[in-house]
Amino acid sequence: MMISHRVIAGIIAAVWATSLLASPGAHGPNGEHLDGAASQSAGGLARLPDGSVNVPKPAQRRMGVRTLMVKEGEFARSVTLNGRAAIDPNAGGRVQAPFAGQIAPGPQGLPVAGQRVVKGQLLARIAPVGAAIERGNQAAQLAALRASRTVLEKRVQRLALLEGVVPAKDIDAARAELQGTIGQERAVANSISGTQAIVAPASGVIAGAAVLAGQIVESRDILFEIVDPQRMVIEALTTDASIARKIRGAALVDAPDAELTLLGGGLSLRDGAVPISFRARGAALGLAVGQPVTVLARLDTTIKGIALPAAALARNPANETVVWIKSGAQRFIALPVETTVLDARTVIVTRGLSPDNRVVIIGTSLINQIR
Repeated sequence: MMISHRVIAGIIAAVWATSLLASPGAHGPNGEHLDGAASQSAGGLARLPDGSVNVPKPAQRRMGVRTLMVKEGEFARSVTLNGRAAIDPNAGGRVQAPFAGQIAPGPQGLPVAGQRVVKGQLLARIAPVGAAIERGNQAAQLAALRASRTVLEKRVQRLALLEGVVPAKDIDAARAELQGTIGQERAVANSISGTQAIVAPASGVIAGAAVLAGQIVESRDILFEIVDPQRMVIEALTTDASIARKIRGAALVDAPDAELTLLGGGLSLRDGAVPISFRARGAALGLAVGQPVTVLARLDTTIKGIALPAAALARNPANETVVWIKSGAQRFIALPVETTVLDARTVIVTRGLSPDNRVVIIGTSLINQIR
C-alpha cells in the first residue's frame, strides 16, 4: 500500500514537471511546433545554439518579464503622416510692421518670447521714418496745409458774421473745406512725427519676438508671433489625395494625450504632396511652431492581425523586427514579424505570429540582449 502511494505520487510529480516544461502553446505562423527540446541544456542565462534563450525563473522575476496570450482580431488600418505644428489662425496671430519705422517700447516694455499677453495689449509703438527728401516734402506739405487752414478759418469766421446775407450753402461749403484741410494736416503731421500703437491681435503666449527698442524695421516685417499653447494646427503631408476622406481619427506620436480633429485636406499640391490639416487641443501639447511631428491617421478600412504593445518589439542581429514568445518555463524564442502601427502605443502584427502564443510584452529588450 505504501509503495502504491509512492508510485502514484511519482506519476503526479512527473506529470506536473512535464506540464511545467511544456509549451504554453508556442507554435509558428504555419502551425509548426516551436517548443521542441533545446539542443543544449543551460542552467543560467544563456543564448542557446538554436537562437533561443534560457532565462531561469528567478532571473525572470528580477527582469520583471511579463507575457500575454495573444488573440487575432480586426483593427482599423492606420497610416503614418509627417507634419508640422503651426499657429491656429483662430487662436493666435502674427504682428507685422504697418510701415517702415522705429520701434519704441510701451509702458510695460517690449514683450519677450514665452511671455503671456492678452488681446488688445500694447506690445510696442512704431514711429515712421523715411528718406531725407521724402521727409522734406512731407514737411513742406504740412506747412502748406497749416497756411491753408489759417486762411479757411478766417473765411469761415467772416461768412459766419454775414449769416443771412450770404447764401447758407456758401457757409456750409467753407466749413466743409476747413474740416477737410484739418484732416489732411493731422494725417501728414502723424506721418512725420506721430507714433502708432501695435497691439496684440489675440490672447496667448509670445512664440517669437524680433524687435528691440530703437530698432528700424521695414514695412511687413514680422515683429511678434502669438500662439495659444493649448490649441494649434497640425499640417500633415501625403501623396495620396484621397486619403483625407478615409480618415476616421488621428493621434500625435509626440503628444499621445492631444486631441486631434480633422479639419480637411487641401486640393492643391505643395512640394508634390497634399496638405491635410488637423486641430490639436490639449492642456499640455508641448509643441512649438514649426516643430516636426508624426501623425497616426486611422482609416475607415480594417486589417486582420494581432495587437501588441509597441514595447513588445525588438530587433535581431539581422535588423529584423522580432517578438519573443515563451515556449517553456524558462525558454524564449524570437520570431521575425511584420507590423503596422495602430496608435502611438500599439502595433498590429500582420505576419509571422499566430494566435494563442504567449508573447513577452515587458522585459523584451532585456531578453533580446542575452548572449
